[in-house]
Amino acid sequence: MNASNLEDILNTENAQLQKLNDIVCKAIDEEKLLSEKLLEFEDKNPPFVSRLADKVASFGGSWKFIISFAAVMLLWIVINAVAQKPFDPFPFILLNLVLSTIAALQAPVIMMSQNRKEEKDRQRAINDYMINLKAEIEVRNLHGKLDLLMTEQMQTLFEIQKTQMKLMEDIRNLVKDVH
Repeated sequence: MNASNLEDILNTENAQLQKLNDIVCKAIDEEKLLSEKLLEFEDKNPPFVSRLADKVASFGGSWKFIISFAAVMLLWIVINAVAQKPFDPFPFILLNLVLSTIAALQAPVIMMSQNRKEEKDRQRAINDYMINLKAEIEVRNLHGKLDLLMTEQMQTLFEIQKTQMKLMEDIRNLVKDVH
């Protein structure tokens, strides 16, 4: 009878461990699914025009561009102010046309780049939300695992206590029979 009780307790422990193992395996599978889903949203090979827009916006918003553009404008003005036959005399109408054309082309390209970056930021926010949701689910799973462990451990402890009480009763009866 005692061996039977011990086998029952060991079987209960094995069942508890199997439940925990199943929960952990499920959590690992869910994590793989989340990481695979996040990788789907990565834009690994953006189209050429998108890469070009990003490079133009990057250069157009740099000090390198500002300094080189100021130098070209200054050179343009000096050459046309000093030359005997300037190709763009004083009101610098051609310079204004060039500046207007550059501004007209650069603005939409920068906006395209900003739109792409905004879309990336939006996707990052969605990914962050999914990761936070996953963390919340993991915390809930951990609470469930702890509750399961505590419940099953209490059941096991009660079984062990019952067995010990039975053994103590058997010992008490044996002692009474000996006296």
